[in-house]
Amino acid sequence: MYRNNDRLIVFDVDGTLIDAYSAIVETFSRHGMELGDLERFQKRHNLFKYLGGIKEFPFNLRKQLGKRSRKNILSTLTDVYRDEAKLYPGMANLLRSLVAIPGIRVGLVTRNITNEPMLMIRKVLSRHDIDLDAFDFAVHVPLGEEKTNALRSARKSFDVNPARSYACGDEHKDFTSATAAGMHPFIGSYGFEDYTRLTQKFKVPEDVISRTPEDLISRVLHALDIEPNQ
Repeated sequence: MYRNNDRLIVFDVDGTLIDAYSAIVETFSRHGMELGDLERFQKRHNLFKYLGGIKEFPFNLRKQLGKRSRKNILSTLTDVYRDEAKLYPGMANLLRSLVAIPGIRVGLVTRNITNEPMLMIRKVLSRHDIDLDAFDFAVHVPLGEEKTNALRSARKSFDVNPARSYACGDEHKDFTSATAAGMHPFIGSYGFEDYTRLTQKFKVPEDVISRTPEDLISRVLHALDIEPNQ
């Protein structure tokens, strides 16, 4: 049925691999705005993630009403990503290990909203001694589009059995996209959505949720039969 025994694992970038929250906090701070703490940030509707929470919203909204202000904020976020954004602890070692193993296809999917998003991703990875070109594929999915098609297209292009395919993300939509594409989901509750929001509001099974980057890394290594530090 399938022409190979390859396995496939795809990572959402922002909030799963990259600590996007810290980058957004720094961006807001440079424009005199407050984002709020991580716990409240994770509980907000997507609209409020970039405008701040209920307490911060009125002031932030005024700051961003003008097109120039939004453009300046986006430019600052791009600068922060280029110069400061970091991978979560342990993720660099995980990625370096995975791309070096024959028979494991590794891809990236992102909705990064910076200017030149793929270039910014390349720069973040480069700071961790990882070459974007080492991945089997990397796709930018525009805001408003589901990741399902990107995941399914990658799986089919490599002719990988769905049962040997995995997708890692940090939001309920990542869970939905993964399962819709026939892939097993790994969901981190340390990024854009917290454990309670994922399980109670969106009914994401707790069995597929990792509360920390370290937990997600351990799950991935175990699923792929890779010894730690390999």
